[in-house]
Amino acid sequence: MTRVLIVDDERQILRALRINLAARHYEVETAADGSAALRQAADSAPDLVILDLGLPDLDGVDVIHGLRGWSRVPIIVLSGRAGNQDKVEALDAGADDYVTKPFGIDELLARVRAVTRRTGTHEAEPASIRIGDHVVDLTSKTVSGKVRLTPTEWHILEILLRNPGKLVSQRQLLAEVWGEKYIKETHYLRQYMTQLRHKLEPDPGHPAHLITEPGMGYRFTP
Repeated sequence: MTRVLIVDDERQILRALRINLAARHYEVETAADGSAALRQAADSAPDLVILDLGLPDLDGVDVIHGLRGWSRVPIIVLSGRAGNQDKVEALDAGADDYVTKPFGIDELLARVRAVTRRTGTHEAEPASIRIGDHVVDLTSKTVSGKVRLTPTEWHILEILLRNPGKLVSQRQLLAEVWGEKYIKETHYLRQYMTQLRHKLEPDPGHPAHLITEPGMGYRFTP
């Protein structure tokens, strides 16, 4: 059974999430502040953390840093902070996804399923992934339909495909593909994502798989 730690100081949200997740056969623990969250995570090693940023004792980003010091547990941020800078800071600190309050429970549950599915199958990543009418073979680095990708396009695409459903931040992509000194060159990503969509998406103007999360990053949706 998947163990989920919910960290939030709003009792109604804790109760609603506990009920909805337990009804779907998740094992649920809760914490009302950052210090308790770090202790419980160390004691029980949850499979997923759902974390509010506005906690009474520690900022949620500090909790993410604390967890990332020793754990790769997936973290979904659930926060009333809607500013892009807050989202970017949380993602750069190591969060896997970000949901803004108020939120729909169905959307959150879908994000939970996506993250747990991704981490649960990490060691058995598929060699071939379908995007629209094309099949991408990650082993041979080929795309069906005689589609040719540049080395940079391959690098970006491979990072996204190996993290299905996960929001990958602009900073992470820029650092991994071009290096740390290019982390502010977001226009590079816009250019290459446009090229990838024209090569792979059935309707590049309305992408179904290579999704932009404005101001934050990109997501591959299977």
